[in-house]
Amino acid sequence: MALIKSVRGFTPKIGKNVFLADNATVIGDTEIGDDCSIWFNTVLRGDVNSIRIGNKVNIQDGTVLHTLYQKSTINIGNNVSIGHNATIHGATIEDNVLIGIGATVLDHAVVGSNSIVAANALVLTGTKIEPNSVYAGVPAKKVKDIEPQQTKEMIDKIANNYLMYAGWYKE
Repeated sequence: MALIKSVRGFTPKIGKNVFLADNATVIGDTEIGDDCSIWFNTVLRGDVNSIRIGNKVNIQDGTVLHTLYQKSTINIGNNVSIGHNATIHGATIEDNVLIGIGATVLDHAVVGSNSIVAANALVLTGTKIEPNSVYAGVPAKKVKDIEPQQTKEMIDKIANNYLMYAGWYKE
């Protein structure tokens, strides 16, 4: 059973049809929308500030979400996939985004809708990633523009697959 822990008077709120892996950790001022999946060894640490997660979001194995005390929050839109071992620290991720495996997105960064942050990219503090684009590298730089429909199809496929995978654990 996942560890769901209250801290500083905040208890996590979890939407409908959410899969929490047995060793996922959800702490404090954290809200998870509907149809989400929080995978193995993932930590959502809303102890020092808020974490808000939209609907149909999958946060894959080993990912850590955290913030700066009284300085940054996490806001994740709808239909977002966050790859294995990513770190999101006090950032905003808009709708229909893919964060690649091992990527790091730092405080006050904004990842625009229909965008992809490549595997192992480092999105520095305050970076504004344009909608409909791919960013890669250390530090992350724009690689190319992409058509909104192209990213939406790929991101929808991943999000839908993770809904299916989560369903396997309910059987």
